[in-house]
Amino acid sequence: MRIAIVDDDESSIEFVTQVLAQGGHKIVAFPRSRDVPNALRRETFDLLILDWNMPDMSGMDIVAWARVNLPTCPPVIMLTSRSDKDDVAAALNAGADDFIVKPESANVIAARVEALLRRTSAQPVDSRVEAHGPYVFDRLEETVTLNGEQVVLTSKEFALARLFFANLHKPLSRRYLMEAVWKSVAELSTRTLDMHVSRIRAKLQLRSDNGYRLQTVFGYGYRLESF
Repeated sequence: MRIAIVDDDESSIEFVTQVLAQGGHKIVAFPRSRDVPNALRRETFDLLILDWNMPDMSGMDIVAWARVNLPTCPPVIMLTSRSDKDDVAAALNAGADDFIVKPESANVIAARVEALLRRTSAQPVDSRVEAHGPYVFDRLEETVTLNGEQVVLTSKEFALARLFFANLHKPLSRRYLMEAVWKSVAELSTRTLDMHVSRIRAKLQLRSDNGYRLQTVFGYGYRLESF
């Protein structure tokens, strides 16, 4: 999963990054909260971890901004030294999904993050077969059928298609897609992604008569929609 950490405390960023990286997550750190709105407009994140007390834009300000300005706000964990019960209630009422008081152990932080990601995930992590209308994905065999007929996809095409179906109606940025499927964007051309999108759009016949359409989101990435 791709997780954004917003905190002006370098040691806190390093600690949480180390904890979550061990769980296989991709971490993007923001020591300056004023950089976060533009990043959220350009990129996709599966989770936001926010400190409350930031000099430019507080964690609460970011939650409020994201709820109003993003088509889909990622789940949010407030990770802060503030421990007053009224603060906890205010954050949860504002739209935060969980609240962790600093300092907290690595095990608890990791467990709370994984629990929230499980609750907000579109598919159970242990589900082998995923059905979406006429499409049935077998995660272990890496096969997909359309109306009972198998469609031949490469491993990357299969991973990309599953990612779209798992995030139905959610716009996914190009960087998010490339990191999720290819694990790196350093030497990967966006043309590679666009080519793979074009192939799965054609192979899976993602059009309205099959109930799904894969849309280009100009200047951002792609979104799979159902009808």
